[in-house]
Amino acid sequence: MKIDHSLPLEYSTDQNQLNILGFWIFLGAEIMLFATLFATYFTLEHRTGSGPAGAEIFEITPVLIETFVLLTSSFTIGLGVHAMRIGRKKAMMAFFAVTLLLGLTFLGVEIYEFVHYVHIGAGLQTSAFTASLLTTLGTHGAHVTLGLFWGLFIILQVKKRGLTPGTANKAFIFSLYWHFLDVVWIFIFSFIYLKGMMIA
Repeated sequence: MKIDHSLPLEYSTDQNQLNILGFWIFLGAEIMLFATLFATYFTLEHRTGSGPAGAEIFEITPVLIETFVLLTSSFTIGLGVHAMRIGRKKAMMAFFAVTLLLGLTFLGVEIYEFVHYVHIGAGLQTSAFTASLLTTLGTHGAHVTLGLFWGLFIILQVKKRGLTPGTANKAFIFSLYWHFLDVVWIFIFSFIYLKGMMIA
């Protein structure tokens, strides 16, 4: 395996570069998935039937907490990648661990939110609006959950094997995935929550 030391560790082999290209293609498919969910939501958001509308169920405090926590995690994962590139293994693992803790906090708030929605009568079967809302939020939440397990696996691999072209490549690809989830959340925050709160 030929290693190009002039490149960052995660790009240092031909296989690593192919892996990153392949993951960008995978993210393209993920964009299509979320675009479909958003299109469905925007089509159904006013079809509330006898159930509540967004302005009646959305609460700004949990949403702001979720947004702050997830955007902060995007910053910490960036610090983790930087630490990895300068060979600081312990710092990299620490920043990745903080990222996962923030992701866990986000999930906790989202679960609280889901329980609250169901408690006030905004479940999956309440209306087309609530079904599309919970499906969109749930799909993003499922991606975050997957990310928590994936990130933990990355940390364990780095701890065991150190910073190699292989582990650096996996860690960098994970960081792309995490940034993608943050971007999707910005769209959810802006076009589902904020827009929904303004429409009474």
